[in-house]
Amino acid sequence: MEHHAPNDPAVAAAAAQPTAEAAWARGRVGLWLIGARGSVATTVAVGVHALAAGVAPATGCTTAGPGFSEVPLPGFDEIVIGGHDVSTVPLGQRAEQLAAAGMIPGAIVAAVRDQLDRTDAEIRPAIEPNAYQGSQRDAVSRLAADIIAFRDRHGLAHVTVVDVSSTEPLPADRPEFHDPALLAAALADPDLAILPPSSVAALAAVEAGAAYACFTPSAGLGLPALRAIAQPRIAFAGQDGKTGETLLRTVLAPMFVDRGMRVLSWAGANLLGGGDGQTLADPEAVRSKLASKTRGLHSLVGEHVVAPLHIDNVPDLGDVKTAWDHVHAEGFLSSRITLQTTWSAYDSMLAAPLVIDLARLLSLAGAAGVRGVVPALGSFFKDPWGSDVHAFADQSAALTSWASDLGEQVTGADAARAVASIEGVGAPAAEPAPIGGVR
Repeated sequence: MEHHAPNDPAVAAAAAQPTAEAAWARGRVGLWLIGARGSVATTVAVGVHALAAGVAPATGCTTAGPGFSEVPLPGFDEIVIGGHDVSTVPLGQRAEQLAAAGMIPGAIVAAVRDQLDRTDAEIRPAIEPNAYQGSQRDAVSRLAADIIAFRDRHGLAHVTVVDVSSTEPLPADRPEFHDPALLAAALADPDLAILPPSSVAALAAVEAGAAYACFTPSAGLGLPALRAIAQPRIAFAGQDGKTGETLLRTVLAPMFVDRGMRVLSWAGANLLGGGDGQTLADPEAVRSKLASKTRGLHSLVGEHVVAPLHIDNVPDLGDVKTAWDHVHAEGFLSSRITLQTTWSAYDSMLAAPLVIDLARLLSLAGAAGVRGVVPALGSFFKDPWGSDVHAFADQSAALTSWASDLGEQVTGADAARAVASIEGVGAPAAEPAPIGGVR
């Protein structure tokens, strides 16, 4: 038997590309990242380029697994990356910083350094709320124009916008958040700025006709009026990426319930540094994160469960996140059951492959003409939109079934289009992306 070293380039190249037997026939697709020079986005960019070049395996990518082998998904080399950010630190420099911190292998960053520079040229300035002059309506149009120009410049079949920016405080509720007409009027007023930055960016995705995923607990497209605007126009999913501690909880909690054990308390503590640690040190910013992390647990084991959760900024930890959980449950004849878990990982390394998965899956949804919230993508999120299912096994089964069904639909449409082309019959044009203002 032939043996290869773990870092053998031949092994990496073989594992780098998806194993789909059903070919993607829609051309290149775009991944537009909100917070495009942050740790998660930088890791995504390094990852996409490394996978496309065959210098790294697709470890951690759900869509590279056997359950997706016959689903037509864009190849890693068919994903073009752009985005918005307020930061001006070049993407290549940011990647080198992450390599110096020990998060990304320096050899991989060096191998894709030129591609990172080209990607950095596709990043446009985000809106800075304190410096912007004009209405939020104009801000939405400006951001949407950047996405449209990106799509047109590269001849992309679809664009998916993913928000991986820093968590922001949740806005106080307003009537405009529930009424699209009131919202439109407020957005046109240059003296008002009622939407948080994440929602301005989300609305720009809708106007550009791009699919959207909210990987943060920020408001994004979660406001009812924005959801109503987006529902008939784009495919979208959220909210707050499920990468570590919450992932573990949604695997373990159903075990207790299915075995008839009664969970009494589930306490947790998170330690992290880096930019996320600084952001979540703000009591208002951390409020939405705590809510999204706890909501699924209560749904799985019951509202009676005592579930204190703390998130603490420990600067010297950098991008390494450590989560401790202590579970107390009641077993047969009131016996005591205790489970303690420790999860430690680079959070950006957990998040990045999921962002890539979302770009591929929402491109598939776009190819099939899907509009509205996509509950089947709930396995990627702590607080899934359009679904009250939180058990990870159930979510995973729903995802593979949805992708398989959609893949058959897209493959059938592509085959029909090919036959029509051969026979000289013009295939029907794809439905144009919905572009325009709020209405």
